[in-house]
Amino acid sequence: MTHASAGYAEVIGDPIVQSKSPAIHGYWLDQLGLDGSYRATHVTAEGLPGYIAARRADPEWRGCNVTMPHKQAVIGLIDRLDPLASRVGAVNTIVPEHGALVGYNTDVPGFLEPLQPWLDQPHLFRMARVLGTGGAARAIITALAGVGTVIVLAGRDLAKARALLDELDPGGSHHVTDLAHFASVTDFAFDDRQGCFDLVVNATSLGMVGQPPLAFDMTHAPPGSVFYDIVTSPLDTALLQAARGHGFRTVDGLAMLIGQADHAFRRFFGAKPPRGDADAALRERLEQ
Repeated sequence: MTHASAGYAEVIGDPIVQSKSPAIHGYWLDQLGLDGSYRATHVTAEGLPGYIAARRADPEWRGCNVTMPHKQAVIGLIDRLDPLASRVGAVNTIVPEHGALVGYNTDVPGFLEPLQPWLDQPHLFRMARVLGTGGAARAIITALAGVGTVIVLAGRDLAKARALLDELDPGGSHHVTDLAHFASVTDFAFDDRQGCFDLVVNATSLGMVGQPPLAFDMTHAPPGSVFYDIVTSPLDTALLQAARGHGFRTVDGLAMLIGQADHAFRRFFGAKPPRGDADAALRERLEQ
């Protein structure tokens, strides 16, 4: 890949102070010795059109990551969507390309990256219990449907959950249930899970600093399940701690964040970020 000339990229959202993206991209820029920069910029809903207009005119701007609550609102302000972003109906990366602003969704490959060791194995059946029907769920549903997973989508509004599944994977045989369903004990006897892959995903902000905890009773998790919590603050959520306490394997939100940043970084700076062994040093920096 050719290295882009000096310029800057950024992450936009409201709020934005909590974003770990500047630390991730900054670490990679340092490691590669590139003279670009990456920052966080607070952009409100009212300020979004003005922000996009201003950046269009800035030759130094390499693009931006888009976080809550703008992932759908930016769609009407840019020129075209990558097919995957179009399918998800949400954009988390905008890049200027040949005079046009193009929207991408790197959350899908970012979400799947830490699951790859399991997904590389053949399974008779894959099932995911996905908790939450907000913006993050769109990328997660699209990602899981794309790797042959039957989804049980849990939300407070069943009609919204069903509409989301019908929109994102109309041919799939998925199910919906109330979020409260998973809060109480079940005596359901899971069948033999040999050859099956079971996943539990927290796609809500529950368990995040300042939010109530996610109520999930471990009796709802089949033996051998993998728990994946996309919350990044705190990184080791109460859900992940409880899952480990019951012998389940876990994936934290930083894995997805680093995975999606990898795809964005390549587009912003025209270079492949250092991964592998470098991930441990990056995690150490982010967990301080």
